[in-house]
Amino acid sequence: MANSVNVLDLVPADAERILGEYFASRGQPAYRARQVVHRLWKNPVRTFDEMTELPAGARSELAGHFSLPRLEIVERQRSVDGTQKFLFRLDDGQGIETVAIPEDDRVTLCISSQAGCALKCAFCATGQMGFQRNLHPWEIAAQVREMRLIEDPLLVTNVVFMGMGEPMMNWQAVDPALTILNSPDGLGIGARHITVSTVGVLPGIVALGKRPEQFRLAVSIHAPTDALRRQLMPINTKYPLADVLAAARAFDRRVTFEYVMLGGVNDQRTHALELAQLAKRCRAFVNLIPLHAGGGTEFQPTSPRDIARFARLVRGAGGGIEVAIRKSRGTDISAACGQLRVERLGRRPPQRADEHGHVHVV
Repeated sequence: MANSVNVLDLVPADAERILGEYFASRGQPAYRARQVVHRLWKNPVRTFDEMTELPAGARSELAGHFSLPRLEIVERQRSVDGTQKFLFRLDDGQGIETVAIPEDDRVTLCISSQAGCALKCAFCATGQMGFQRNLHPWEIAAQVREMRLIEDPLLVTNVVFMGMGEPMMNWQAVDPALTILNSPDGLGIGARHITVSTVGVLPGIVALGKRPEQFRLAVSIHAPTDALRRQLMPINTKYPLADVLAAARAFDRRVTFEYVMLGGVNDQRTHALELAQLAKRCRAFVNLIPLHAGGGTEFQPTSPRDIARFARLVRGAGGGIEVAIRKSRGTDISAACGQLRVERLGRRPPQRADEHGHVHVV
């Protein structure tokens, strides 16, 4: 039905309340609502008809008043290293990407928060695509839900908002999606296992810091000076490094600095020493990221040897800075962010992003 309520777009407490009112109006016991909520995220089903703990008539009536949408898998790629990339088609034809990365006993899911991105970072394939639209809360959280519904389910242990889009420019949807991801009645993923990555959209950092859960924050630095960062990331004009660092220092939990290594651009000795000073000021963990080949950018990746040298320089600058080099995963598939979507669904005219209309400090 066109006016049916999408129960996946509600945080679990609201879903249970609305379903409780629905069942009460039909003289059904209150526990029916909890039965349905249990099958939305914790033990998800594809359709209401699969909720076999409910009477057949109740299932049929539910389907007439509520909707249980799915993300359509257009393509699923598997790398020799175990990485999997999913291309999902949304109900309006837009596409988003999700990447599953296994490591020992963990499976990290890299999820998208927008279709496309408005920020135009010079080295990012998604940025070249332009902004299409914000995702709804259910479309964000359902990327994890679908991992439980595929033929060979993946048990996701960690979630990172490092896919397509800038999460803090869609805070209106990311905020409830975080609740769904973390809630014991939702997907039940611990807050310390959920990381929100941002280029430094300050209202969003403030909003995340006001939440009581121990969600993690990652800040995309990518250059240690304003001059270089403006060249690589136009957003730096609006949110310069000094302001981003101040927000990171005010965030009362550990912050990670993400730093993609661009050959001959941001990988010199002076850059390492400058980055070390920034990390010291924020007591930040530094994550060095090899540039993924593909995606249509003109940048060249820094060699593994030079990345290791860069890491030693940052670590050796004193102050107890912790540095990690991210493993390059999925190199044999279209794993550059946005690459698979462009290859399979093509480019669309970008839309104008309303930056501040979707960031609400609570």
